Amino acid sequence: MSRKDKNHEAEMNDGRHTLRRSLEQGEFAITVEMNPPKGTNVSALLETAKALVGHVHGINVTDNTAAVMRASSVAVSRLLFEQGHDPVLQVTCRDRNRMGIQSDLLGAHLLGIRNVLCLTGDSPQVGDHKEAKPVYDMDSVQVMRTIGLLNQGRDMADKPLDGATDFFIGAATAPGVDSAEIMHQKLSAKVQAGAQFFQTQAVYCFDSFKGFMLEARRYPCKILAGVLVLRSLKMAEYLNANIPGIDVPEELLLEMKDARGSHEADVGVDIAVRLIKAVRPYCDGVHIMPGRLGDRVPEIIRKAELN
Repeated sequence: MSRKDKNHEAEMNDGRHTLRRSLEQGEFAITVEMNPPKGTNVSALLETAKALVGHVHGINVTDNTAAVMRASSVAVSRLLFEQGHDPVLQVTCRDRNRMGIQSDLLGAHLLGIRNVLCLTGDSPQVGDHKEAKPVYDMDSVQVMRTIGLLNQGRDMADKPLDGATDFFIGAATAPGVDSAEIMHQKLSAKVQAGAQFFQTQAVYCFDSFKGFMLEARRYPCKILAGVLVLRSLKMAEYLNANIPGIDVPEELLLEMKDARGSHEADVGVDIAVRLIKAVRPYCDGVHIMPGRLGDRVPEIIRKAELN
């Protein structure tokens, strides 16, 4: 048995509720997104994550999402690994060149991290360090190809590695943003680059998502529907006005408006539960993005009858 096979067998036998294993075995997967702190205090994040051990298959750790500087995604992923989770390390191309990205990936593998979601990353102009120089030495497709090389024991310069990686490669997709032709081009390019699973942008229009899934089933990959939990009417209106591809329907806006005040988050949770139940027959899992409502994820999972 090769070293890579032994590593994979050890992962399968350590009792960890892994994302790869659940998807390969046809289990409906649950992932949750968390942002590292803007600082060194991880107590709130770890307390929220503790309640999810054994109830989710992976926790995505964002990488300076929205171009806002936060603690290292690799470091936080390791803390979640130690807690018993199977982290999904997000890697963006904005902040590192190809040497830095490869080095961080090797380091992440050394720390037990086995899932990577490859992203291009938002421009620094939308974040809190507008003077930062973006790198973009590679795009997300090139990072996937690079991970494929690392998994084969080679780096981008075709130099051999003393120990290959064994990453499960993920990518992002946005149902409803592009025409069917462009959507197929993007999915095809990412699958050919090595993407094994996709997590989608927030889904609110079920009919549109259903149509997307009927087309996406052409590809040999797993797809997790993104469920962004609405915290307030203001948040829903902001998404419609500022985030391309996200369309919160008028009926959901009216629900949030009727609950304006202390009950808006409750309605947002109920909407998330309904969306999960609606998309479940058509996809391979859900990716829950709770934002500031991380403490409500166990409730969402319970009400959606995911466990």
